[in-house]
Amino acid sequence: MKALDERDDVLLQRAANGDESAFTALYRRHQPSLFRYSLRMTGSTWAAEEIVQDVFMTLLRQPKKYDAGKGEVGAFLFGVTRNRVMKHFERTPRELPLDPQSESGATNEPADMLTPAFWMEHRERVEQVRDAVQSLPVEFREAVILCELEELSYEEAAQRSGCPIGTIRSRLHRGRALLMARLEMLRDVPRRASAGG
Repeated sequence: MKALDERDDVLLQRAANGDESAFTALYRRHQPSLFRYSLRMTGSTWAAEEIVQDVFMTLLRQPKKYDAGKGEVGAFLFGVTRNRVMKHFERTPRELPLDPQSESGATNEPADMLTPAFWMEHRERVEQVRDAVQSLPVEFREAVILCELEELSYEEAAQRSGCPIGTIRSRLHRGRALLMARLEMLRDVPRRASAGG
């Protein structure tokens, strides 16, 4: 059986016994979603890379930290990632800038569409939305990222956050309201700036 077809817990057991291909399969299976979550929470490619690397180094060094009775390997990895993200916020000032690039490192915008002015305005709007999401308090930002960007159900988001479904719904509602208010304020800024120029 190929490593890609094996269950996470089997791969983890093999990785704990020194099987490099099993560890690589686990990494490839879970790294993208953990990186996306870390990037969206921290707004920093560098921080997201550091967090995910730390999570997998922990898994490699201390595989016994995973308890099969408490859930799946993916849920365990997400929990460790979430803890690292929260520790990151405790250690780091809030004003970390968001990278203007997408998670893959390249811009998502097609070349030569409409006019350069259109794409410049589009890019500014995307950055404003990213900044608005980044400016949300951590608990609201996490709910928006999990439910809106990662498209998890309330149940899945609650499980990953370690809180009741009602709390996720409440945080998501409040996060959306704050986000809409911030975006509404930004919407009038270019008009005022161009009117003044």
